[in-house]
Amino acid sequence: MVLTHIAVGMALSLPVALVAPQFATVAAIGGAVGGSVPDVDLLIGEHRRTLHFPVLYWPPAIAACALALAVASPAAVGVALAVVAAAVHSTSDVLGAGEELRPWERTNPDAVYDHLRGQWLRARYVVRYDGAPEDLALTVAFATPVVVSLDGAPRWIAVSIVVVAVPYACFRKRLPKYFERIL
Repeated sequence: MVLTHIAVGMALSLPVALVAPQFATVAAIGGAVGGSVPDVDLLIGEHRRTLHFPVLYWPPAIAACALALAVASPAAVGVALAVVAAAVHSTSDVLGAGEELRPWERTNPDAVYDHLRGQWLRARYVVRYDGAPEDLALTVAFATPVVVSLDGAPRWIAVSIVVVAVPYACFRKRLPKYFERIL
């Protein structure tokens, strides 16, 4: 669930907030953006292939972090957190279900495409499907420290994520029939 990825991306900003509180907001926003960007491929291209790079995001993420440490500017910190969050998102998708409308049926084991090896990585089903109870629990677990530790926009974004995630999790298994009608 993209909301979980956003919460994780924002939680990645918490160490930055401890070490350099002046960058807390830009780090959290960068984490939120980076956590969501890979799922834009739902709208353009093939989901979990076009903008998901579970291996190839890591070298630029490391370089962006090194640059942020060297330059220590808001832009560098925001970009670093965005790229790291995109890398974490792409890598962690392998822990979920396959790419399908009803992932609880397990008809497609393809989790995320590894461009380096030219093959799909298999779903591990640690999180059975997006919107599963354990997915909601992860969203709450990662959003809560952001709500408690940060203020302003990051806090309200984290609260909003949970507010949207709860009904999504409640109705997730009912959604495919509506998507089928639209398609």
